[in-house]
Amino acid sequence: MKGLKQKKAHIMEIQVNGGTIAQKVDFAYNFFEKQVPIDAVFQKDEMIDIIGVTKGKGYEGVVTRWGVTRLPRKTHRGLRKVACIGAWHPARVSFTVARAGQNGYHHRTELNKKIYKLGKTG
Repeated sequence: MKGLKQKKAHIMEIQVNGGTIAQKVDFAYNFFEKQVPIDAVFQKDEMIDIIGVTKGKGYEGVVTRWGVTRLPRKTHRGLRKVACIGAWHPARVSFTVARAGQNGYHHRTELNKKIYKLGKTG
């Protein structure tokens, strides 16, 4: 894992399959606080899922967060907003209406990524 050029160490979680729970614990205990070579976990042409957190952007408005069209220049009380957030009745805002809020720092899973090559560096 030395060839990834990161400032912070990468934390990886790997599922242990097969056997009883006691056997799984013993297997994991043998690798506790030791470096595990990458080829002991993954093989070439294997399909994996990658789980991570997206880059955080903080509190953002609806134009940046959802791509809502800006209102015309002469609009009263702001133009980077949603023109109508709903009808009078029902007297609540639907969940499908774009609203301002936290953008980024969301949990995402990328499915079916193929490992083309495993190299040894360092």
